[in-house]
Amino acid sequence: MLNYNPREVELALLAAGEDWPFPQASDRSAWEAVETSIADYVLEAAEEAAAAPIPPLPATLYLEFKRVGTREGYESAANERRRRLALLAVAECLEGRGRFLDPLLDLAWAICEESSWCWPAHQVELAEPGRPVIDLSAAMTALSLAELVALLGDRLAPVVGRRIRHEAARRCFDPYLYRHDHWWLFSAGGRQLNNWTAVCNAGVVGAAIYLEQDPGRLAEMIARAARSLQDYLATFDPDGGSSEGPGYWSYGFGYYTLLADLVERRTGGRVSFFEAPGIGEIARYPLRVTLSPGNYANFSDCDRYQRLVPAHLAYLARRLQVPELMSLAQLERELGGQLGPRHELPWLLRSIWWAPDEGLHPALRLSKHDWFRGMHWMIARFDPSDPEALVLAAKGGHNGEMHNQNDVGTFIVQLAGESLVADIGRGRYTRDYFGPRRYEHLANSSLGHSVPVVNGRPQLAGREHGAELLEHVASEEVDVLRLELRAAYPEECGLEALTRTIALHRQAPRGWVELRDEATFARSPGSVESVLITLGECALEAEGRVVIRGSRGSLRVEYDPDRLRAEVQLLPWVDLAEGPRDVRRLVFASKAQATRHDIQLRIYPAQH
Repeated sequence: MLNYNPREVELALLAAGEDWPFPQASDRSAWEAVETSIADYVLEAAEEAAAAPIPPLPATLYLEFKRVGTREGYESAANERRRRLALLAVAECLEGRGRFLDPLLDLAWAICEESSWCWPAHQVELAEPGRPVIDLSAAMTALSLAELVALLGDRLAPVVGRRIRHEAARRCFDPYLYRHDHWWLFSAGGRQLNNWTAVCNAGVVGAAIYLEQDPGRLAEMIARAARSLQDYLATFDPDGGSSEGPGYWSYGFGYYTLLADLVERRTGGRVSFFEAPGIGEIARYPLRVTLSPGNYANFSDCDRYQRLVPAHLAYLARRLQVPELMSLAQLERELGGQLGPRHELPWLLRSIWWAPDEGLHPALRLSKHDWFRGMHWMIARFDPSDPEALVLAAKGGHNGEMHNQNDVGTFIVQLAGESLVADIGRGRYTRDYFGPRRYEHLANSSLGHSVPVVNGRPQLAGREHGAELLEHVASEEVDVLRLELRAAYPEECGLEALTRTIALHRQAPRGWVELRDEATFARSPGSVESVLITLGECALEAEGRVVIRGSRGSLRVEYDPDRLRAEVQLLPWVDLAEGPRDVRRLVFASKAQATRHDIQLRIYPAQH
């Protein structure tokens, strides 16, 4: 339990000294030893940043979200400011000649001058001066500026250091300490927490560890964070799974890791957020949802090609003694570059000082079967040692999950490292995407997932609309997930039962996937469609056979043409986070309405 008494925390603070996770700029021997390729990249990028004008953040850009619902304009400019801050700060540490200091001071000052550190999507109307909002951006900004102060010390102009302390206290520390209306802070009142809880606590309290000079105030903040993060950890499945998916695991648990490390360092190890039950299982989550090297089960609002932070994985590997995570960290560095996908100062620093070990590590080893009992996620691999082999990922759960998409009973079939029956990922984040019209977006609607459509009706949103687990089997011959899906659909559909069976059969030479949907209507005949979603090409090649072709592999879907009809529906230019994409719905349905339906599909690897 993370249940620390503020007085005990204060005593630990008073007994310990400063111990930062990176050397200060004055430690020339440490910074001059940084790998040449990293130093060259950062210095070149910092020179460009120093020469460029600071991206403006005018009122009209802030108002874009309110006026038209788009987020990219303001967020891109604000994030670019913070990216440049990181580059200039690290470049000054690497070179130590002072030529990046003035551009850095101007940029830090401009960030302190911003009317709000929040993104407009999280604070549509500017808050009253006395009631600042703490969102993801505000918290991350506070931590970036705090680490800037810690990094450069006396080399940073005193007026800028004082301004940073003032703004961090006004915008973050005081409202964190004196208010309880931050929705992300505690789960009281039935509120559902998510990655915000970790990121906001880490940003605010992490910044305070550097900047707050009153040990009593700092102790209160650390103790409050401990209680809040206990609620965050409670959002994870008993087996360490996150229904938000691997992308938000990386974001939220990444910031949890940053704060846990800072707290241990600042208290001399007397206070540890790594001692909470289940931390080891949570850390192993990305290993267990890996479909093939570099590809993850991307349920919920997760990108199809999600890159994780190598430094985060490497730190967890060392701190929690999970060597498999070091193998994953090395793989992610190969795929995403040495500095990883996150560009704020805390992660740029840790990409240098928490870098994965050099030298060979064992190849990433996956298991044949992974199971998350709370979320009903099943990952079944035909041959974990072969990255080209058939993989099945399926889920039950409910339609009120964190970053929910209406996808109860959906599944992914991957071959040759490509998801051919796919989860199309998250849509582009807009006002409507997180508003009342969320489930009109194909990425969030069950119509955009490989789940049944009953009497033309999609699934409904809400925790009450979920799956009942009927059976889960993991054996040498077959892995099976069998679910009752009736509750996911409107009552007016008239379902008495809707049972979905998804299985990976391990028959030589390459295995195959079984899908079976059995529906019974209570009073009158109805219709059921079993749908496969793909971003590949589809062809009705022969009676009873459809082929899905991707860029690296193909699947053959077999069905009974005497009982079922097949149709390919093209949905052009669907608005996804990765950009507009053509999506195809492969629909299988009984040829007539009936009170009972039994739709059976066999999905095989095919010649490409």
